[in-house]
Amino acid sequence: MMTPMLRVMLVLVSFGTLFLMMRKIRQAKVQIEAAIYWVIVALMLVVFSIFPKSADFLAHLAGVYSTANFLFLFVIFLLIIKVFYMTIHISQLETKLKDLVQRMALDEKMREDMEAGLEMTAAGDENLSRGNKECGVE
Repeated sequence: MMTPMLRVMLVLVSFGTLFLMMRKIRQAKVQIEAAIYWVIVALMLVVFSIFPKSADFLAHLAGVYSTANFLFLFVIFLLIIKVFYMTIHISQLETKLKDLVQRMALDEKMREDMEAGLEMTAAGDENLSRGNKECGVE
């Protein structure tokens, strides 16, 4: 059974999370896709705190004797899932970053090679025109 204090804490933390996410979305510091996860978690905690029988029922189904322990276990499970997906996302970003750095290095090398080729062509043209003047050919 959930104590009234735990229910109040769940509601306060949930609404605090909702408020924070909405503020960060408005400030364009968090993408909506990332904030949806936290909004759903907060709403689930609100449902558990308003309807404690649902949390009691799920705790009983999971074989957890204390509803508070079930809620902690539930949140820890959700956080582990979030960390797993963030790890995948970071890995993909690191791969993209590596590819981008390599592409930039190749582009820089090509630009340097082109500049060196133009300098050599300009020097060759200058030598050719000097040689033509010395020979009296214009």
